[in-house]
Amino acid sequence: MAVCKKIVENVIVAKNRELTTNQYNQRDCCSAAAPYNHRNFLSFHGGKKLLPKYHCCFVSRRNIYCNAAPSTTAVPYLEKVDFMKLQNGSDIRGVAVDGVEGEPVTLTEPVTEAIAAAFSAWLLEMKRADASKPLRVSVGHDSRISAQVLQDAVSQGIAVAGLDVVQYGLASTPAMFNSTLTEDEAFLCPVDGAIMITASHLPYNRNGFKFFTNAGGLGKADIKIILERAADIYKSFTDQGLMKSKQKASESIKRVDYMTVYTSDLVKAVRKAAENIEKPLEGFHIVVDAGNGAGGFFAEKVLQPLGAITSGSQFLEPDGMFPNHIPNPEDKTAMKAITQAVLENKADLGIIFDTDVDRSAAVDSIGREFNRNRLIALMSAIVLEEHPGTTIVTDSVTSDGLTTFIEKKLGGKHHRFKRGYKNVIDEAVRLNSVGEESHLAIETSGHGALRENHWLDDGAYLMVKVLNKLASARASGIAGGSKVLTDLVEGLQEPGVAVELRLKIDQNHPDLKGGSFREYGEAVLQLLENHIESDPKLQKAPVNYEGVRASGFDGWFLLRLSLHDPVLPLNIEAASHEDAVKLGLAVSSAVKEFHALDTSALDKFIQT
Repeated sequence: MAVCKKIVENVIVAKNRELTTNQYNQRDCCSAAAPYNHRNFLSFHGGKKLLPKYHCCFVSRRNIYCNAAPSTTAVPYLEKVDFMKLQNGSDIRGVAVDGVEGEPVTLTEPVTEAIAAAFSAWLLEMKRADASKPLRVSVGHDSRISAQVLQDAVSQGIAVAGLDVVQYGLASTPAMFNSTLTEDEAFLCPVDGAIMITASHLPYNRNGFKFFTNAGGLGKADIKIILERAADIYKSFTDQGLMKSKQKASESIKRVDYMTVYTSDLVKAVRKAAENIEKPLEGFHIVVDAGNGAGGFFAEKVLQPLGAITSGSQFLEPDGMFPNHIPNPEDKTAMKAITQAVLENKADLGIIFDTDVDRSAAVDSIGREFNRNRLIALMSAIVLEEHPGTTIVTDSVTSDGLTTFIEKKLGGKHHRFKRGYKNVIDEAVRLNSVGEESHLAIETSGHGALRENHWLDDGAYLMVKVLNKLASARASGIAGGSKVLTDLVEGLQEPGVAVELRLKIDQNHPDLKGGSFREYGEAVLQLLENHIESDPKLQKAPVNYEGVRASGFDGWFLLRLSLHDPVLPLNIEAASHEDAVKLGLAVSSAVKEFHALDTSALDKFIQT
């Protein structure tokens, strides 16, 4: 905590120090209208983004005098913030833009600056033995409308802690991690830590942060520590301290086009797989759908240098309002959009990314989707060709047909683990540490990480592995476009019906009796487990790490407790709707006595 204390001291200006001049805007910042209002955090006028009032003092370089003495006490306009509520597993997420009813802004600039300063304190402690020179932190963001404002606030928090700031601007999450590994002083690499400003596929008003060192992404415990420290730093903010951090940041920020390094490495990887052919994808027609996120670079910076035709690619322009569809490979509308683009352009392949490019999916030439179980099957086939017999780690909601495909068709081992991409990745790392070889960790959401790529969930690298297969097949004289990919998943048994129903827990219901939703949810799961053991038509999964999973009626179900929310998601897969309803009825009869559980979604499914 000594380092954290030092950073708190850095952001507080000593009470006996007198500030006479500052860099202010042409208007008088000390007027009654000037104080920052987080509800005006980011406003629009004529379609143009405007700086919030918090920024008004620092736009111009003109020095003027303020009529009132600067405050060295706690800033009165800073509202109380429950920093711990900003944690979302191994990420931080909050509301960054006003405009959605019932969703007040929680990720203000002062909050953001405090979080960045806390990360800096954490990083200083982790790297203390190596700190022969100032540590460097890279900062990047996706296309969200709050990105630039938050990037400035993050930079201020880092700079006031005494660390160097390297801004990348528009970037992908995987690139930010890679910046901790790249050795190229011309691009100020490697950095000691990296912060990605993103909220994945969440709505336009949300934003958040992901943190990296060269050891990978930070875990839940690290995020908890950072948020606790951020709360302490935030309480100690003063007007002068916030002004000082802006000045400090302006003096220490450097800007680098790191994405050219990252994309160049992707291009090299495909060329290497194709025996160093300069344009191994020449003649292939591949369309990209970036969903107006950060992935538009893939068409111009990766595919075109490899010789691919990219006409028909869509939504490559960054637009944080996401006007066309949610940038999410799990979203049906998004997948329909890329499928339509492939068919209309008679392309060989379609590739789609989420907002920050750590997830992806694909579509073959006749419109068959490689997402969810089919993407896992495709990547498993590719990886098991390279590493026969290896273990494939997935999340808990993958199908029984996928297990059969991996183990019977491909000769690998399927290790089904908990939901959450970090859980899946960490489990693969653990298996390797105890002698069980694993080279792929992948979720149905599209998060896929490979051992060869430092266990980073990189949507672009995942697609590079797919492109490698196309390129190497052509180099070997095999024609047929994306048929080589479709052939790899031949034999995968897919369910006739697959649904996910969300059963919400009413935390205000008397049945909870003041207890937590988690305790209530665990009680639901225990009763369901007892019900399964007494039902001869259902068989409990012999190995299961999350919730309650059972098979029967030519299908299976999994009821689990959400990682963060008062919700019990129910996944059902079966050969027919009739069989799926039977599985739903089995769950319904077991949980009917839990009156705080909203089963309306399940009831509706059963009735249809």
